[in-house]
Amino acid sequence: MTIDLRGLVPAPVTPFNRDGSVDVDAIHRLGGWLASVEGVKGLVVLGHAGEGTFLTQEEQALVIRAFRESVNDSLPIIAGITGEGNTVAALEAKRAVEAGAAAGLVYPSHGWLRFGYQKGAPQTRYKEIYETSGLPLILFQYPDATKATYGLETQLEIAGQEGVFATKNGVRNMKRWDTEIPVLRATYPDLQILTCHDEYLLHTMFDVDGALVGYGGLAPEPLVELIAAGKAKDYSAARAIHDRLLPVTKNVYHRGSHMEGTVALKEGLVARGILEHATVRPPLLPLAEGAGAEIALALKSANLGSVTVPA
Repeated sequence: MTIDLRGLVPAPVTPFNRDGSVDVDAIHRLGGWLASVEGVKGLVVLGHAGEGTFLTQEEQALVIRAFRESVNDSLPIIAGITGEGNTVAALEAKRAVEAGAAAGLVYPSHGWLRFGYQKGAPQTRYKEIYETSGLPLILFQYPDATKATYGLETQLEIAGQEGVFATKNGVRNMKRWDTEIPVLRATYPDLQILTCHDEYLLHTMFDVDGALVGYGGLAPEPLVELIAAGKAKDYSAARAIHDRLLPVTKNVYHRGSHMEGTVALKEGLVARGILEHATVRPPLLPLAEGAGAEIALALKSANLGSVTVPA
Protein backbone atom coordinates (compact mmCIF):
# COMPACT_ATOMS: atom_id res chain seq x y z
CA MET A 1 0.00 0.00 0.00
CA THR A 2 1.24 3.50 -0.82
CA ILE A 3 -1.18 5.52 1.34
CA ASP A 4 0.71 7.05 4.26
CA LEU A 5 -1.56 8.19 7.11
CA ARG A 6 1.21 8.48 9.71
CA GLY A 7 0.18 11.84 11.14
CA LEU A 8 -3.14 13.62 11.59
CA VAL A 9 -6.13 12.37 9.61
CA PRO A 10 -9.12 14.63 10.32
CA ALA A 11 -12.63 13.28 9.89
CA PRO A 12 -14.38 16.53 8.93
CA VAL A 13 -18.03 17.36 9.27
CA THR A 14 -20.29 17.66 6.25
CA PRO A 15 -21.44 21.28 5.94
CA PHE A 16 -25.03 21.89 4.94
CA ASN A 17 -26.88 24.87 3.60
CA ARG A 18 -29.66 26.21 5.80
CA ASP A 19 -32.18 24.25 3.73
CA GLY A 20 -30.36 21.01 4.59
CA SER A 21 -28.66 20.44 1.24
CA VAL A 22 -24.93 19.74 1.01
CA ASP A 23 -22.93 22.98 0.98
CA VAL A 24 -20.18 22.42 -1.60
CA ASP A 25 -18.69 25.90 -1.16
CA ALA A 26 -18.29 25.30 2.57
CA ILE A 27 -16.71 21.89 1.87
CA HIS A 28 -14.18 23.66 -0.35
CA ARG A 29 -13.35 26.11 2.45
CA LEU A 30 -13.09 23.40 5.09
CA GLY A 31 -11.10 20.96 3.00
CA GLY A 32 -8.81 23.66 1.64
CA TRP A 33 -8.00 24.85 5.14
CA LEU A 34 -7.30 21.36 6.48
CA ALA A 35 -5.09 20.56 3.49
CA SER A 36 -3.04 23.69 4.22
CA VAL A 37 -2.09 22.48 7.72
CA GLU A 38 1.30 20.78 7.66
CA GLY A 39 1.08 17.30 9.15
CA VAL A 40 -2.42 16.50 7.85
CA LYS A 41 -2.09 13.26 5.86
CA GLY A 42 -5.62 12.62 4.59
CA LEU A 43 -9.32 13.30 5.19
CA VAL A 44 -11.95 10.76 6.21
CA VAL A 45 -15.40 11.78 5.01
CA LEU A 46 -18.87 10.29 5.53
CA GLY A 47 -18.10 9.03 9.03
CA HIS A 48 -19.89 9.75 12.28
CA ALA A 49 -18.68 13.35 12.36
CA GLY A 50 -19.61 13.69 8.70
CA GLU A 51 -23.20 12.44 9.16
CA GLY A 52 -22.48 9.96 6.39
CA THR A 53 -25.37 7.61 7.15
CA PHE A 54 -27.79 10.54 6.94
CA LEU A 55 -26.96 11.19 3.27
CA THR A 56 -28.40 9.75 0.08
CA GLN A 57 -26.13 7.78 -2.25
CA GLU A 58 -25.96 10.79 -4.58
CA GLU A 59 -25.04 13.07 -1.70
CA GLN A 60 -22.35 10.69 -0.48
CA ALA A 61 -20.72 10.77 -3.91
CA LEU A 62 -21.04 14.56 -4.02
CA VAL A 63 -19.28 14.91 -0.66
CA ILE A 64 -16.38 12.69 -1.78
CA ARG A 65 -15.99 14.66 -5.02
CA ALA A 66 -16.23 18.02 -3.29
CA PHE A 67 -13.61 17.19 -0.67
CA ARG A 68 -11.32 15.80 -3.36
CA GLU A 69 -11.70 19.06 -5.28
CA SER A 70 -11.02 21.03 -2.12
CA VAL A 71 -7.58 19.48 -1.62
CA ASN A 72 -6.64 19.49 -5.33
CA ASP A 73 -5.70 15.82 -5.04
CA SER A 74 -2.94 16.76 -2.56
CA LEU A 75 -4.35 14.38 0.09
CA PRO A 76 -6.14 11.03 -0.08
CA ILE A 77 -9.88 11.18 0.55
CA ILE A 78 -11.02 8.18 2.59
CA ALA A 79 -14.70 7.27 2.59
CA GLY A 80 -16.62 5.79 5.48
CA ILE A 81 -18.19 2.50 4.33
CA THR A 82 -21.26 1.97 6.49
CA GLY A 83 -23.72 -0.22 4.57
CA GLU A 84 -25.39 -2.89 6.67
CA GLY A 85 -24.81 -6.05 4.61
CA ASN A 86 -21.62 -7.22 2.91
CA THR A 87 -22.90 -6.72 -0.62
CA VAL A 88 -24.52 -3.39 0.22
CA ALA A 89 -21.24 -2.19 1.75
CA ALA A 90 -19.21 -3.53 -1.18
CA LEU A 91 -21.36 -1.63 -3.67
CA GLU A 92 -21.04 1.48 -1.49
CA ALA A 93 -17.26 1.10 -1.67
CA LYS A 94 -17.43 0.71 -5.45
CA ARG A 95 -19.39 3.96 -5.71
CA ALA A 96 -16.81 5.63 -3.47
CA VAL A 97 -14.05 4.60 -5.87
CA GLU A 98 -16.01 6.03 -8.78
CA ALA A 99 -16.39 9.32 -6.87
CA GLY A 100 -12.64 9.53 -6.22
CA ALA A 101 -12.03 7.93 -2.83
CA ALA A 102 -8.52 6.57 -2.30
CA ALA A 103 -9.37 4.26 0.63
CA GLY A 104 -12.26 3.11 2.80
CA LEU A 105 -12.90 3.05 6.54
CA VAL A 106 -15.04 -0.02 7.13
CA TYR A 107 -17.68 0.26 9.84
CA PRO A 108 -19.10 -2.88 11.46
CA SER A 109 -22.55 -3.92 10.39
CA HIS A 110 -24.72 -1.80 12.67
CA GLY A 111 -26.90 -4.68 13.80
CA TRP A 112 -23.82 -6.03 15.55
CA LEU A 113 -23.83 -3.08 17.95
CA ARG A 114 -26.78 -4.59 19.79
CA PHE A 115 -26.75 -8.26 18.89
CA GLY A 116 -23.09 -9.09 18.31
CA TYR A 117 -21.68 -11.04 15.37
CA GLN A 118 -20.92 -14.62 14.44
CA LYS A 119 -17.30 -15.71 14.60
CA GLY A 120 -15.65 -15.05 11.25
CA ALA A 121 -18.36 -12.70 9.96
CA PRO A 122 -16.30 -9.47 10.10
CA GLN A 123 -13.58 -11.09 8.02
CA THR A 124 -16.08 -11.82 5.24
CA ARG A 125 -17.18 -8.19 5.25
CA TYR A 126 -13.67 -6.88 4.57
CA LYS A 127 -13.03 -9.57 1.98
CA GLU A 128 -16.11 -8.85 -0.11
CA ILE A 129 -15.66 -5.09 0.08
CA TYR A 130 -12.07 -5.30 -1.14
CA GLU A 131 -12.71 -7.89 -3.83
CA THR A 132 -15.63 -5.90 -5.23
CA SER A 133 -14.10 -2.43 -5.11
CA GLY A 134 -10.32 -2.80 -4.92
CA LEU A 135 -10.43 -0.03 -2.31
CA PRO A 136 -7.60 -0.13 0.29
CA LEU A 137 -9.27 -0.58 3.67
CA ILE A 138 -8.90 0.58 7.27
CA LEU A 139 -9.94 -1.75 10.08
CA PHE A 140 -12.28 0.07 12.48
CA GLN A 141 -12.18 -1.13 16.08
CA TYR A 142 -15.32 -0.06 17.97
CA PRO A 143 -15.51 0.66 21.71
CA ASP A 144 -15.33 -2.21 24.16
CA ALA A 145 -18.75 -1.21 25.50
CA THR A 146 -20.41 -2.30 22.24
CA LYS A 147 -21.03 -5.80 20.90
CA ALA A 148 -19.41 -4.74 17.62
CA THR A 149 -15.94 -4.56 19.15
CA TYR A 150 -13.50 -7.10 17.71
CA GLY A 151 -11.44 -9.47 19.85
CA LEU A 152 -7.71 -9.66 19.25
CA GLU A 153 -7.98 -12.79 17.10
CA THR A 154 -10.51 -11.12 14.81
CA GLN A 155 -8.41 -7.96 14.55
CA LEU A 156 -5.33 -9.99 13.62
CA GLU A 157 -7.19 -11.95 10.97
CA ILE A 158 -8.66 -8.82 9.39
CA ALA A 159 -5.31 -7.00 9.55
CA GLY A 160 -3.73 -9.91 7.68
CA GLN A 161 -6.23 -9.79 4.81
CA GLU A 162 -5.35 -8.45 1.39
CA GLY A 163 -6.19 -4.78 1.08
CA VAL A 164 -6.13 -3.85 4.78
CA PHE A 165 -3.35 -1.34 5.48
CA ALA A 166 -4.31 0.48 8.69
CA THR A 167 -6.45 0.28 11.80
CA LYS A 168 -8.47 2.99 13.49
CA ASN A 169 -8.70 1.93 17.13
CA GLY A 170 -11.30 3.36 19.48
CA VAL A 171 -11.61 0.50 21.97
CA ARG A 172 -11.81 2.89 24.96
CA ASN A 173 -10.60 0.20 27.34
CA MET A 174 -7.01 0.84 28.36
CA LYS A 175 -6.47 -2.73 29.53
CA ARG A 176 -7.30 -3.97 26.06
CA TRP A 177 -5.36 -1.14 24.43
CA ASP A 178 -2.20 -1.93 26.40
CA THR A 179 -2.57 -5.65 25.63
CA GLU A 180 -3.71 -5.66 22.01
CA ILE A 181 -1.86 -2.77 20.35
CA PRO A 182 1.62 -4.26 21.00
CA VAL A 183 0.51 -7.59 19.49
CA LEU A 184 -0.89 -5.90 16.39
CA ARG A 185 2.35 -3.93 16.06
CA ALA A 186 4.56 -7.00 16.48
CA THR A 187 2.52 -9.17 14.12
CA TYR A 188 2.09 -6.60 11.36
CA PRO A 189 4.90 -3.99 11.61
CA ASP A 190 3.68 -2.20 8.48
CA LEU A 191 0.08 -1.86 9.71
CA GLN A 192 -0.56 1.83 10.35
CA ILE A 193 -2.08 2.19 13.82
CA LEU A 194 -4.27 5.26 14.32
CA THR A 195 -6.05 6.28 17.50
CA CYS A 196 -9.59 7.61 17.30
CA HIS A 197 -9.96 8.39 21.01
CA ASP A 198 -10.99 12.03 20.54
CA GLU A 199 -11.53 12.50 24.26
CA TYR A 200 -8.56 10.34 25.37
CA LEU A 201 -5.83 11.41 22.97
CA LEU A 202 -3.13 11.94 25.58
CA HIS A 203 -3.54 8.41 26.90
CA THR A 204 -3.15 6.77 23.48
CA MET A 205 -0.75 9.10 21.67
CA PHE A 206 2.49 7.34 22.62
CA ASP A 207 1.67 4.03 20.91
CA VAL A 208 0.44 5.08 17.49
CA ASP A 209 1.46 6.27 14.06
CA GLY A 210 -1.18 8.96 14.04
CA ALA A 211 -4.72 9.98 14.87
CA LEU A 212 -7.89 9.62 12.81
CA VAL A 213 -10.30 11.88 14.65
CA GLY A 214 -13.21 14.23 14.11
CA TYR A 215 -11.40 16.56 16.53
CA GLY A 216 -8.79 17.05 13.79
CA GLY A 217 -11.40 18.80 11.68
CA LEU A 218 -11.68 21.57 14.28
CA ALA A 219 -8.25 21.83 15.93
CA PRO A 220 -5.70 20.37 13.53
CA GLU A 221 -2.82 22.63 14.54
CA PRO A 222 -2.40 21.50 18.19
CA LEU A 223 -3.24 17.89 17.32
CA VAL A 224 -0.35 17.79 14.83
CA GLU A 225 1.85 19.02 17.69
CA LEU A 226 0.41 16.39 20.03
CA ILE A 227 1.19 13.60 17.58
CA ALA A 228 4.76 14.87 17.25
CA ALA A 229 5.14 14.96 21.03
CA GLY A 230 3.82 11.42 21.30
CA LYS A 231 6.24 10.12 18.68
CA ALA A 232 9.08 11.87 20.51
CA LYS A 233 7.94 10.31 23.82
CA ASP A 234 7.83 13.84 25.23
CA TYR A 235 5.16 13.51 27.90
CA SER A 236 5.61 17.04 29.26
CA ALA A 237 4.97 18.61 25.86
CA ALA A 238 2.03 16.28 25.18
CA ARG A 239 0.52 17.01 28.58
CA ALA A 240 0.78 20.76 28.01
CA ILE A 241 -1.10 20.45 24.70
CA HIS A 242 -3.70 18.20 26.32
CA ASP A 243 -4.27 20.69 29.14
CA ARG A 244 -4.46 23.60 26.72
CA LEU A 245 -7.15 21.74 24.74
CA LEU A 246 -9.09 20.40 27.73
CA PRO A 247 -11.72 23.19 27.77
CA VAL A 248 -12.38 22.50 24.08
CA THR A 249 -12.45 18.75 24.66
CA LYS A 250 -15.00 19.17 27.43
CA ASN A 251 -17.22 21.43 25.35
CA VAL A 252 -17.13 19.17 22.29
CA TYR A 253 -16.93 15.62 23.63
CA HIS A 254 -17.95 15.58 27.30
CA ARG A 255 -21.63 15.79 26.41
CA GLY A 256 -24.61 13.51 26.92
CA SER A 257 -24.06 11.72 23.61
CA HIS A 258 -20.93 11.33 21.52
CA MET A 259 -23.08 12.24 18.50
CA GLU A 260 -23.56 15.69 20.00
CA GLY A 261 -19.88 16.15 19.27
CA THR A 262 -20.77 16.51 15.58
CA VAL A 263 -23.00 19.48 16.33
CA ALA A 264 -20.36 20.93 18.66
CA LEU A 265 -17.68 20.57 15.97
CA LYS A 266 -19.85 22.61 13.62
CA GLU A 267 -20.38 25.28 16.27
CA GLY A 268 -16.62 25.38 16.73
CA LEU A 269 -16.07 25.79 13.00
CA VAL A 270 -18.48 28.73 13.06
CA ALA A 271 -16.33 30.28 15.79
CA ARG A 272 -13.19 29.65 13.73
CA GLY A 273 -14.71 31.35 10.67
CA ILE A 274 -14.98 28.29 8.41
CA LEU A 275 -18.75 27.74 8.58
CA GLU A 276 -21.44 30.40 8.66
CA HIS A 277 -23.84 28.27 10.70
CA ALA A 278 -24.02 24.86 12.39
CA THR A 279 -26.88 23.24 10.45
CA VAL A 280 -27.13 19.46 10.97
CA ARG A 281 -29.28 16.68 9.54
CA PRO A 282 -32.08 15.18 11.63
CA PRO A 283 -32.18 13.19 13.82
CA LEU A 284 -29.30 15.37 15.08
CA LEU A 285 -30.57 18.49 16.82
CA PRO A 286 -29.05 21.89 17.56
CA LEU A 287 -27.29 22.25 20.91
CA ALA A 288 -28.88 24.15 23.76
CA GLU A 289 -28.95 27.94 23.59
CA GLY A 290 -25.59 29.39 24.56
CA ALA A 291 -23.56 26.32 23.63
CA GLY A 292 -22.02 28.05 20.63
CA ALA A 293 -20.76 30.90 22.78
CA GLU A 294 -19.31 28.44 25.30
CA ILE A 295 -17.49 26.54 22.56
CA ALA A 296 -16.17 29.79 21.10
CA LEU A 297 -14.86 30.83 24.53
CA ALA A 298 -13.16 27.45 24.99
CA LEU A 299 -11.47 27.78 21.59
CA LYS A 300 -10.29 31.27 22.49
CA SER A 301 -8.82 30.00 25.76
CA ALA A 302 -6.87 27.41 23.73
CA ASN A 303 -5.58 30.13 21.39
CA LEU A 304 -7.61 28.73 18.51
CA GLY A 305 -9.09 31.74 16.80
CA SER A 306 -10.37 32.52 13.33
CA VAL A 307 -8.39 31.08 10.46
CA THR A 308 -7.58 32.33 6.99
CA VAL A 309 -8.96 30.01 4.36
CA PRO A 310 -6.62 29.54 1.36
CA ALA A 311 -7.97 31.03 -1.85
